[in-house]
Amino acid sequence: MENKNLWILTEERPKREVISSILIKFAKDNKLACFIDTIRILPILKSGKFSFLYEVVGFRCNRIKRVFIKSVSGFSSFVDFLVFHQEEQPTQTDIPLYAIEETKTDDKESRNTGVYQRASKFVFIDYYYSNVKRIMLYNLKIEQKVEPTSTYVFGSRLLLTLGVEILGKKLDNKIFTPFTSVDEIIKFKGAMRKAPAGNVPILIEKSNGKITISGRLYKSGRLSHDPNIGALSLISAAIRKLGWKDDIVITEHGLNQSHIKAGNKFIKIANRLDLKISGLTTTSVKEKSNYWKYETEGEKLGTIFIHLVVENFTKGYSIFENHAGCEKGYFITKEGKHIPLEKYSDREAYKNGDKNKIISIPDLILIDFGRTEIINVEGKKYQFRQNGIEELKSFGDIEENYIKKYYPKFKITRTVVLYGSKENKIIEIEVGFLLNENGNLILGIKAPELFKEAIKNLIDFWS
Repeated sequence: MENKNLWILTEERPKREVISSILIKFAKDNKLACFIDTIRILPILKSGKFSFLYEVVGFRCNRIKRVFIKSVSGFSSFVDFLVFHQEEQPTQTDIPLYAIEETKTDDKESRNTGVYQRASKFVFIDYYYSNVKRIMLYNLKIEQKVEPTSTYVFGSRLLLTLGVEILGKKLDNKIFTPFTSVDEIIKFKGAMRKAPAGNVPILIEKSNGKITISGRLYKSGRLSHDPNIGALSLISAAIRKLGWKDDIVITEHGLNQSHIKAGNKFIKIANRLDLKISGLTTTSVKEKSNYWKYETEGEKLGTIFIHLVVENFTKGYSIFENHAGCEKGYFITKEGKHIPLEKYSDREAYKNGDKNKIISIPDLILIDFGRTEIINVEGKKYQFRQNGIEELKSFGDIEENYIKKYYPKFKITRTVVLYGSKENKIIEIEVGFLLNENGNLILGIKAPELFKEAIKNLIDFWS
């Protein structure tokens, strides 16, 4: 194997433990000796400006020169990480080694989200990179369920049938095996516990030379039922993989013709797998030629930057993250316990029409132990900074129900972090930090001391 760089392209905030798992996986697959110390993810500065490129340090392997991370944006149903082993920065025509989907969700917390909701990504990517190694990586923060649910076993066996490798969970290899026939899939699904009364169950039937799969796809006025989109995509892809050439028809979907939009990810998958949607017509879809592009516009360029700088150049760290377009994290208590945030301060009142009962959450919550301060961060693009300032007013519920409960002696600060424009100064006192399009690092008039410390240490490191 040649000595080259490793490039990790992602829509997510790169986490140390996930990057470590990717590096270990690469080394094992290629039978390479490597050493991993404390992993750090460092923004690369050039002439005092951010280059929009991160480097991973704390890893040593004689077949990898350097490890770089760069933010990208997928056009539809994009996996969390693409990994390339090559000298130069990847282009859309380069072929990745790995396509990795990361989740923190076990079926102990959610049966559907833990396996189905992300499954369509592995079906979708096959049409761009048919030979890429596909991996479902569980980055669990809560204890794994001792006895896996039948939903999880079924979904995982379908993934294995498609050749997806599952990492980060202890799996019984007598149970978790690929399906070997279409009839075996149908038999297993038929033996599972039926859905509650009133729900549309996912049922698979084979008769008269066709297979029907029932499953509701209608939600909130459109085709948007993500767990079922994933489940029906995964089942259909596995059935095709096992050689079924005849009709596959989706039934009891709840859709009408107006819901069939060419840009919808399930319609794209239906076209590719030659699925029929009962009673409706699906038109052919013209696909984008590229699977991803480099991220140059999103607000998360600013919030992920400040997150990584704080965690790598100060003693502060995040106790909650919800960067735009990324997986929502858990709230971390002072004792290190990970707890999911409630969506509503009063669920019943919300259901009865009081929309003020939804809990507004920041994009990032940072803790500064040295100054006994919690910093609630709202991220925005520069042109929407006034919206961000307005949204700071809505953090009362999360502060009362979580921060004051678990960190009662801490002062709470609210601030906005911006990305974009070519501005070199900040006027609004509510804005703590601006990363502009040129990579300039601009602190606000009343920036939190943690921000000042982080940026100073970063600049000193590269001086």
